[in-house]
Amino acid sequence: MRFRLLAVIAAIAAVVGSASAALASRPPESRGPAAGQLTAQIRYTTGGIPHILAHNWADLGFGYGYAFAKDNICTMANGYVTVEAQRSRYFGPKGSYLQLGVENNLESDIFWQQIIDSHIVQHLEQGLTADEKQLEAGYVEGYNGYLAHVGGAKGVPDPTCRGMAWVKPITLQDSYLRFYQLMLELSGDKAIQGIAEAAPPTAAQATHQAAASPARTARELAAAWRAHTSTVGSNAVAIGSAGTRDHRGLLLANPHLPWIGTLRFYQAQLTIPGQINVTGASLYGVPLVLVGHNGNVAWSHTTSTAFRFTPFQLTLVKGHPTEYLQNGKAVAMTPRTVTVLARQPDGTLVPVTHTLWWTRYGPVFNNWEGAPLPWTTTSAFAFADANANDLARAFNTWFGFDRASSTQQMLSILKKYQGIPWANTIATDRAGLALYADIGTIPNVSNAEAKRCDTPLGAQIGLPILNGATTSCDWANDPGAAVPGIFGPSHEPYLLRHDYVTNSNDSYWLANPHHPLTGFARIIGTEGTARTLRTRIGLLQVQARIDGTDGQGPPGFTLAAMRRLVLSDGSYAAQLTLPALVQLCAKFQAAGGYAPTSGGGQVKLGDACITLAHWNGKFDPGQRGAVLFAAFWNHAQAASPSPFSHPFQLSHPVTTPYGLNTANTTVHTALGDAIEQLNTAHIPIDTTLGAVQYVTYHGRHITIPGGPGEDGIFNAIAEISPPGVTPFFGGSSFIQVVTWQPGSACPVGSTILTYSESSNPTSPHFADQTKLFSNKQFLPDRFCPKQIAADPNLTVVTVTGR
Repeated sequence: MRFRLLAVIAAIAAVVGSASAALASRPPESRGPAAGQLTAQIRYTTGGIPHILAHNWADLGFGYGYAFAKDNICTMANGYVTVEAQRSRYFGPKGSYLQLGVENNLESDIFWQQIIDSHIVQHLEQGLTADEKQLEAGYVEGYNGYLAHVGGAKGVPDPTCRGMAWVKPITLQDSYLRFYQLMLELSGDKAIQGIAEAAPPTAAQATHQAAASPARTARELAAAWRAHTSTVGSNAVAIGSAGTRDHRGLLLANPHLPWIGTLRFYQAQLTIPGQINVTGASLYGVPLVLVGHNGNVAWSHTTSTAFRFTPFQLTLVKGHPTEYLQNGKAVAMTPRTVTVLARQPDGTLVPVTHTLWWTRYGPVFNNWEGAPLPWTTTSAFAFADANANDLARAFNTWFGFDRASSTQQMLSILKKYQGIPWANTIATDRAGLALYADIGTIPNVSNAEAKRCDTPLGAQIGLPILNGATTSCDWANDPGAAVPGIFGPSHEPYLLRHDYVTNSNDSYWLANPHHPLTGFARIIGTEGTARTLRTRIGLLQVQARIDGTDGQGPPGFTLAAMRRLVLSDGSYAAQLTLPALVQLCAKFQAAGGYAPTSGGGQVKLGDACITLAHWNGKFDPGQRGAVLFAAFWNHAQAASPSPFSHPFQLSHPVTTPYGLNTANTTVHTALGDAIEQLNTAHIPIDTTLGAVQYVTYHGRHITIPGGPGEDGIFNAIAEISPPGVTPFFGGSSFIQVVTWQPGSACPVGSTILTYSESSNPTSPHFADQTKLFSNKQFLPDRFCPKQIAADPNLTVVTVTGR
């Protein structure tokens, strides 16, 4: 296939304005430079944001794939090696990679080779429409087209992967496997180690087998789940007509994901005149906008509290550890043997064969994120993943969102497909109707079934671990559900409002405190429990702005007000506890100038008290005190029963708990432990946030605002790399604020992609938006042709291929 770049030009308004009309007016057979060619126009605006203009779905996918590969081919090529089950071949079986955690190459290959061998992806993709298939096929051609244009791997500009054998053309199956990976991201993909390592006990193991402590296992599982869910998050706020000054809808999208790897966002606009015009961001390798807006509706997603999977505990047949009892009858597990190639230290490739064990529920697994679920002679655990049968329904959903005309239509799409794999949906529209919904692929386990079928282990951690010995404990079927085994939309929470809805990763319960959502199954989330500090500060700030009680002008949201809110960077934990902490520090100072530590010793206070007393409570790069307080709060949160002096009250769920319990010994030692921690790391007590929270670009530091979400900071930023790994951040990724103005057909908004568009360190768009984010600046959201034409750095590129 031959590809060429045509006409790199600086465009003016007339050029861009006429391009859409010209494409729309040509008869289909005359479009494109030659019959059978794929072609698309890419209009690049400030920040390197591509606005793809095409005349059919294949061309649109082609343009997106070309633009995306140009910016991120090394990162995505590495990701395709994962889903092709070839990491051991190229990087060795003992290596690892980062997704939401650290995964071993060989275990990952075993997991993905089984998926490839099962042909599940080919089965699921049959649910796509002809247009959707054309879009995906075009994306593959565009990705491969860019690679061909630069002359293959040896010509890739990014030194990270230039000349590497694993940088190669992809297939349509690769692209679907990547999308399927996203379906499993918070379910099966997080059980890779447990699935790959699960094996029936040997005779020697059976002889020395000791029963695991259910209480200990439950504690470890609960800790693993908390650690797992803390790595992802997001904020989203949808304001309705009663909450804005001009009575139009307004949306804040603020997803929180890792800043490296294939879970990054890529910002783009996709346009086929008369068929689709949508802008926003998608996760790497997906030629659809997953978070964004079109001319009439805007939406975002946040990580849901709903479990999209359940383990089943199997009762094994005595003397036969690969057989389990079901309704009193023995059922044999199914061995699935896979073979992958593993590179040896001398460079040779050796086949590695491994057997996985399958049940009617799914694969046997022996741990979750390191917490043990042992396969003994009497019991084993099977992993039932509701998302394992979701691919087309998710694609259908986002394809529908991208072309939706109203919030009500988005709700209808959610109810029809129930395809959202692990997220809430928050949306608003031009007319100002706001929506919160956790409508998606959730196992149908009612509270009654959970009570009847849950094992002691599940009851202790909140995740049902169901009894697999009887089919009466299988997931139930709902006649209104899109597929068997999940709740129908009438049993999943949603809320429509004209004031606002919001979510910051707590459950559905307080999407709007004026209308609590109750009566849903525990597997979806909790009701009547304390909310996180990030949820609470979000609700308080939104309500104060709508009421006009925040000192920032008349009531009601504007675009500027929402921009201020998302990057205000105040710590709600500090707001609730800092005065008492300063007093406690002063007490220690007066008693000799030392603070106690949890190890039983003492540490000199140094400048701690004056640093805390002069801190304004914000996590801005120049502030002194934020680093010390973050270290203190990290230790104080472990206080039992609570670091707060006033407990949670159901009657005041947004403002409680509050106050610092200075009588709690853990609160006392938390300050000493924080000082000791900074001393050990050779970090001055009064250091600025920017001195420790930054990324490096060409030898210079770019400071990063924001801080831990656990500290009640809306702009959640945290170092999430595991020990021994080069530090990287997670948190605020793609930030979008968008609204509509009376009398204008063009949405208006602001965006920032915190880590910038390209993962290529030699690209001009590797850190340009990061520098803006460092200064809390946004780019204008350019949607209509006249807005695009007004960009001072506009460049137009036409790409074609045959």
